[in-house]
Amino acid sequence: MTAATPEMPATVPGTAFDHDVVVVGSGFGGSVAALRLAEKGYDVLVYEAGRRFEDHEFAKTNWDVRNALWAPALGWYGPQRLHKLPDVLILAGAGVGGGSLNYANVQYVPGESFFTSGSWAGVTDWQRELAPHYETAKRMLGTVEHYPYDGPAEQLMRKVAVRLGVPETFRTAPTGVYYGTRGAESRGVTVPDPFFGGEGPARTSCTLCGNCMVGCRVGAKNTLVKNYLWLAERRGAVIQPMRTVVSVQPLDENDSAGGFRVTTERTGTALTPKDRRTVTAAQVVFAAGAWGTQKLLHTLKERGELPALSDALGRLTRTNSEALDGALAVRVPKGIDLTEGSAITTSLYVDEKTHVQNVRYGRGSNAMMALVTALAPGGKPLHQRLGFLVGRLARHPITELRASVPWRATERGVIALVMQSVDNSLTVSPKRGLLGGIRLTSRQGDGEPNPDWLPQAHRATEAMAEQLEADTGIRSLPRGTWLELFGVPLTAHFLGGATISADPEGGVVDAYHRVWNYPGLHIVDGSTVSANLGVNPALTITAQAERAFALWPHRGEQDRRPAQGEAYQDLDPIVI
Repeated sequence: MTAATPEMPATVPGTAFDHDVVVVGSGFGGSVAALRLAEKGYDVLVYEAGRRFEDHEFAKTNWDVRNALWAPALGWYGPQRLHKLPDVLILAGAGVGGGSLNYANVQYVPGESFFTSGSWAGVTDWQRELAPHYETAKRMLGTVEHYPYDGPAEQLMRKVAVRLGVPETFRTAPTGVYYGTRGAESRGVTVPDPFFGGEGPARTSCTLCGNCMVGCRVGAKNTLVKNYLWLAERRGAVIQPMRTVVSVQPLDENDSAGGFRVTTERTGTALTPKDRRTVTAAQVVFAAGAWGTQKLLHTLKERGELPALSDALGRLTRTNSEALDGALAVRVPKGIDLTEGSAITTSLYVDEKTHVQNVRYGRGSNAMMALVTALAPGGKPLHQRLGFLVGRLARHPITELRASVPWRATERGVIALVMQSVDNSLTVSPKRGLLGGIRLTSRQGDGEPNPDWLPQAHRATEAMAEQLEADTGIRSLPRGTWLELFGVPLTAHFLGGATISADPEGGVVDAYHRVWNYPGLHIVDGSTVSANLGVNPALTITAQAERAFALWPHRGEQDRRPAQGEAYQDLDPIVI
């Protein structure tokens, strides 16, 4: 086998770095990097732009915007980020643990089409190579293959599958939550570490409060601070929260693998002292999420700090071809608690490419429901959609207002998260801001046009509203969002833009997640997801990262991976 260098850069004689590896971000990919590289003997420093949360520090409801939303300019450092592009509004995560703090706990393995389409198709048999790493990811994230409770929302979705003529596709979701013994008497009970032979933290079983996406105050959610990061810190990895990476530069412009200078500033408002600091590292792992990594890499390329980055950066950015709609009753049903459970608990398929899941927020967390309005017909000009809304309000003013206001909305309805494994994409590119900074913009990309509405989502949502009315006896309506009304979809799964490919013309990283033309740089987050999944991405991001770092040598040992540009080699993982 041909090695890229006789040894990893961190051990080159006569070369001194502050750290072997700097990791940018602490989400699913960054957490795997921190643990697996620390286990292999590397000195690992993790930078995280967000804060560190103890369980009790999460907001009680998302109306506590200071602790629920991410807006550093306002001094808000909650786990929920919102980013706007011309073609999509993005929900993302922030804080130590990244998206695990506010995702919906769901851990599906995608279907076969994901592994055989997109920029990485044909490089290797991805389904076979990733299979053992999916199993490792499930074990580390504490995946429960089937949600163990059957409440009103779960029963509704089972009936919706029948209404839609696809009862065989209904299933309960695989979730990363500690449920205890799964009986009512075990809810909220704290026990010693049940996952890692006593090496992990004590855990408290789920109380079914429904506020997983605001932040789990109970300690039941298997966030990364309960597994990967917990174990990584005990193996010597250092995590520095509230540090934003602003620069990454090669120490030697003529040696793309000769180490890097990484500069950070203190996260905060315009009045916060920048406290600018610089360290050197043999290697850098970008894991700031698809938005954060793209924004940073576009900035570094534009400023000339990493000029050789592939021009494919930003291409094949995905939204999971996603829609967020729902069904709302006009008043709270008596004796039926739609908020009880974890965030996502069931799913069904409307057709072979369209996956529908029920979503819930807990009681009182109605802030995001301010986005709700009537489900307007898609595929029509804006004036016709607005005319439909005005007509609805004119004919049924009381019903429409009662169905749309946020008041107790989580208790009155069920959100529908709809995803597709369709080959569509956006192209994200940099744009100079008024003050000289770099902003991101978007346009339609390769493949089919990225949809601004999904007819399958409307059909599913209408069936959900019909079933909700049948179950409760209360007038119930299908609901969309104001964004969808104006042709802007909402996604919680912003992916791609730094995809895997066989050459730098086709993507940004090689099959070992090394950045093309900069083999000392690596990317292991949602930006390297190279096709639309059609399912929630957390498990796939984790599995891809597990595979990437399984192929790194132990510190000081020979690197078996071929040099960039050489033929791909199917290598066995290096045992820790």
